[in-house]
Amino acid sequence: MSRRIVITGTTRGLGRALAEELGSRGHLVAGCGTTAEGADRIDVGDFLQVEGWAQHVLERLGGPPDLLINSAGVTTDPDPLWAQKPEALARVLRVNVAGVQHVLRAFLPSMLERGQGVVINISSDWGRTGAPMVGPYCASKWAVEGLSRCLALELPSGMAAVSLDPGTINTDMLRFTFGPGAEEYPDPESWRGKAADFVLSLGPEHNGLALTLS
Repeated sequence: MSRRIVITGTTRGLGRALAEELGSRGHLVAGCGTTAEGADRIDVGDFLQVEGWAQHVLERLGGPPDLLINSAGVTTDPDPLWAQKPEALARVLRVNVAGVQHVLRAFLPSMLERGQGVVINISSDWGRTGAPMVGPYCASKWAVEGLSRCLALELPSGMAAVSLDPGTINTDMLRFTFGPGAEEYPDPESWRGKAADFVLSLGPEHNGLALTLS
C-alpha cells in the first residue's frame, strides 16, 4: 500500500538515498533541502519557510504524512569544543535541533487530527555516546534524542515517535569529519534498501524507542 512520506534533507546523503528508494517503491514522497536538486528548497531552521512548505506538501500529498522523517543535518569543522566558533555552533543547533521542532510544529497537527503516523528523527551513535572534535554535532543529536523521547510521551495512542541511528555511512558529512577513513564504511546506495525496509516496518508499538539500523 502506498504511503505518504515527508523527509527533510533530501538533496544529498542519507536523506536523498532514502527518498529515492521509497519513491521507487511507489510511495508518495515529499522532500526538502537547501538546494533545489530533486527537492523543494527549504531551510528547516526558518519556521516560516517550513510552515509554507508544509501547507503546499499537505495539499500535494492529499493529506497528512504516514511517515515524517527528520533527516536534515549539518556539522562544523572538526575542532575541540573550546575552539568551535559561536556562529558554527549556532548554525548546527538551528538546523539540527530547532529544525526538527519546526517540522513537527508544521506537520504534526494534521497527523494528530487523523490520529495516525510515525515520526522518525534521525540521530546518531554520537548522540548517545559522544565523540571528540565534533562536540556541537554530538550535542545536537543528544538534543534530538531528548526531543524524541518527550514527543513520544506526548503523542496519543496509535502514533509513534522514535530516534534512529542510521549506522555509520560514507556520506559527504562523514568524509568531511573522518577524511579518507570514511571510505571503509558502506555508501548510501548500499544502505538505502535496508533503511527503507526498516522505516516502513515502524508503527505505534515502537513509540519512544531509540533504534539503531545495523
